[in-house]
Amino acid sequence: MSQEGTLRVISGRFRGRKLGAAPPGVRPTSDRVRESVFARLGSPPGVRVLDLFAGSGALGIEAISRGAKSLVSVERSGRVVAALQRSLEKLGIEEGVRVLRMDARGAIRHLAGRGDRFDLVFADPPYDAVDEAEKVLALLAQSGLLTPDAVVVVECSKRHPVPPIPGLVEEDERIYGDTLVRWLVPEDPTQATGGSTRP
Repeated sequence: MSQEGTLRVISGRFRGRKLGAAPPGVRPTSDRVRESVFARLGSPPGVRVLDLFAGSGALGIEAISRGAKSLVSVERSGRVVAALQRSLEKLGIEEGVRVLRMDARGAIRHLAGRGDRFDLVFADPPYDAVDEAEKVLALLAQSGLLTPDAVVVVECSKRHPVPPIPGLVEEDERIYGDTLVRWLVPEDPTQATGGSTRP
């Protein structure tokens, strides 16, 4: 879908519900990419989801629609956070969802300090912010936030891909037009904490 198109939930209990247009300046994950990501992940019932660089929130909301246990959406723009909160209110999503208005690295430190753990992480940074994306993912890998079976889904430009991240191993990658999607897992699950079943 184009950046100007209306976002919708693809599947699950909110299937077909509209989220409205993405806020100006936000590049939403297309329907095609979301469909492919969740086709590979399967249904994620009971998983704890962290959506870094949440933007429109479409990925995290899709996970909740498909049965995820909880969601933390991280977005630093107050204007974009307000739009995301309106989408959550429109769908009546309240329980198990938190929206943090802060940058991704600050959120990772905050959540690690709380002792939170996640089974599924989405990272869809701005395509021109490769250096920042690399720093965020490196911090995530060392933060203790990932459960042993966690999956990290990274969306980036195929022209400016995020480089390999120490502590995370690439399991798969797919290309959709200019978009590159990578599935990463903890390099050494014994160093991760908590417990879960990989989605």
